[in-house]
Amino acid sequence: MLDRLTKDARRAVVRAGILALDAHRATLDADLLLLGVAEVRPFALSSFTASGAALRARVDLGDARALLATLGIDLDEVHRRTRAGADAPGQWVLRRSRLRPLRVTLDGPLGTIPLAMHARKVIEVAMWKPGPVTGERLLWGLLADGANGAGRLLREAGVDVAALVREAGIPSRRAA
Repeated sequence: MLDRLTKDARRAVVRAGILALDAHRATLDADLLLLGVAEVRPFALSSFTASGAALRARVDLGDARALLATLGIDLDEVHRRTRAGADAPGQWVLRRSRLRPLRVTLDGPLGTIPLAMHARKVIEVAMWKPGPVTGERLLWGLLADGANGAGRLLREAGVDVAALVREAGIPSRRAA
């Protein structure tokens, strides 16, 4: 499934998976997909004004950095030394289970994590049209489902979501 994504869109999904694994989450959720998109920026949309840091402050990552820092351990340095090349998109695969078609997992050198329902819907909406899945289409998938919280997180980070939807060319529900 990842082969349909452009290189930058793939990097955003892989980044989200790494964040989920690092946070010891049971599933990859839509909030982490949004954070992955914000950190990688697989598009050039000027109205996407949220920074990775602004969204990171609003997403629960269960970050152990502060605790490890009190022990004199720099978690970022540990990751740099032990994970060289583990974030390369070519080493990751997005799979749908043949026996359980609603189960989609992201597998890579750091582990396997299933996509939560809302995150799976993001990928499915992004892949709905034929052709390569771009960062804009990932954003469309994130904003298509109002229940996944992506729109709320973007508004809290100061993004004009209506302007973002217009700039990205995301079809609105009213036009349908």
